[in-house]
Amino acid sequence: MERVIPVPTLHLFPVLDKMLLELLASLSPEEWHKPTVAKLWDVKDVAAHLLDGNIRAIAALNGYQSNEPLPQINSYRDLVNYLNELNAVWVKAMMRVSPQLLMAQLEATGKQYTEYLQTLDPFAPAMYSVAWAGEDTSLNWFHIAREYTEKWHHQQQIRDAVGKPGLLTPELFYPLIDTFMYALPHTYLNAEAGDGTVIKFTVSTEAGGDWFLTRTSGKWELAKCLNDANASVSITPDVAWKLFTKAITADDARKSATIAGDARLIEPFFSMVTVMA
Repeated sequence: MERVIPVPTLHLFPVLDKMLLELLASLSPEEWHKPTVAKLWDVKDVAAHLLDGNIRAIAALNGYQSNEPLPQINSYRDLVNYLNELNAVWVKAMMRVSPQLLMAQLEATGKQYTEYLQTLDPFAPAMYSVAWAGEDTSLNWFHIAREYTEKWHHQQQIRDAVGKPGLLTPELFYPLIDTFMYALPHTYLNAEAGDGTVIKFTVSTEAGGDWFLTRTSGKWELAKCLNDANASVSITPDVAWKLFTKAITADDARKSATIAGDARLIEPFFSMVTVMA
């Protein structure tokens, strides 16, 4: 019997790539330098970061490993600091590259990137774990879904900056938010509650959905649709992607959230992060 991939995303990579290239081709010279919610990065910087993701994956496909010595990494914060430094060095170097050349490189590498992901056994251990979900080892399907969320949210940062929406659709947004919700058990790791406690999380509109977290044998687990939640929270898709990628603060998200039941059970939700930050 064929195993079912919990969150299929691989078929959407070419869709995102096509939409990204069309978006970038439509930008004016001024729009390329508009600031984004990625704080220190403008539109061109974010596009350059997307290219970096493609190139790193292609290097792995070619069996290439840099000889650059890795720093000592003893904690999650050490890993985040290392990745931030890598990203900053790349973006700074790409400032010399024109938007036209950047688009050409994105087009050339996008297909190769997807071809690399297609070679991976979805149920084999991934080269890199999904650390924001608290995993030390992840399966490739989850790694691929995480990579999808990276491509999605960085393109959305560009769209948000230039006022050109397009990704908040059921086809493209739901796989993103469904992947993000795998961070819930790790987010609630230290949240105390009695066994049988149920929390309902809703992202509104037809692009969103409902997710449930239940306390069983002293652990939090994602569960199928359950009734009689002890607490519930609802946010919009725009708030959701910005909250979980640290584009807005928890206080900003609370202001527009609808909360029912025991509000203490909802509080960890506003600290959930689904990027390496």
